[in-house]
Amino acid sequence: MAADTAKIILVVDDEEDIRNYLSLALTDAGFTVIMAANGDEAMDQMKKRRPDLISLDLVMPKKSGIKFYRELTRKKEWADIPILIVTGHARDDLGRADLKELTMSGPGIYLEKPVKPHNYIAAIKSLLNMVTTPDEKEMAEDVAIQNELKNLIDNADPTTLRALKDLIKKRME
Repeated sequence: MAADTAKIILVVDDEEDIRNYLSLALTDAGFTVIMAANGDEAMDQMKKRRPDLISLDLVMPKKSGIKFYRELTRKKEWADIPILIVTGHARDDLGRADLKELTMSGPGIYLEKPVKPHNYIAAIKSLLNMVTTPDEKEMAEDVAIQNELKNLIDNADPTTLRALKDLIKKRME
């Protein structure tokens, strides 16, 4: 394990399978992992051990990701912890408004489930300003471009959407 990968990551997700999946990817990459099933558990974990980064789901019972984020940023000692949003609700009514608030006022980077382990690790290393391989750097840049495109598409008019679809199809031929 490289010395700079001994970072602590708090994985907050209400789905146990997702927590375990993300934890395994992080552990395989040399990170130390703490887990929580909702915002309340995450706050309890924060009081025990300050993580270097938080991987945060948006839609959870008890205390949602956005409520946890708001509480977190009110505490000066935790406000600077980088956050990676990992959600399956970026495009639906359950999470769209929360994601928009978080990408506009706070962490601008997010991944949509299902998450590819190499993209997840690349995004985390990028947020932590860790040494990355050229492939990891490219993956992190690709994630940022995909997020930007998704946000543009969400706000595009139907004519622009059709033109974009045609352009992409033409480029793929």
